[in-house]
Amino acid sequence: MKCFQTKTLEILGVQRDPGQAVRVLMADNGRYVGAAMVNFKLDQRQKLWDQVQGLTGAPPPKELKKEKAQWLKPGLVGEVETLKGEEKLRHASLKRAWRQ
Repeated sequence: MKCFQTKTLEILGVQRDPGQAVRVLMADNGRYVGAAMVNFKLDQRQKLWDQVQGLTGAPPPKELKKEKAQWLKPGLVGEVETLKGEEKLRHASLKRAWRQ
């Protein structure tokens, strides 16, 4: 049986690959912890993209070299549901996002 927990994490960037679900790259206290899938309905997804567009242009973190990611300036956080008891995000999905 899988047990899930909810965490509030910083959104570092967005990765969009053709044919795949959009992922947000997440950090906990500045440390990258993994990616979460974005499964929002159209109106919620548009609201997220509007928030993302206002924060684009940050340099990629030194430890991450994901070429296709759109890196964000600090200020956007998200509530993520992930498997409980794991250090990195596993089976994670973004539930909501907001600016701090």
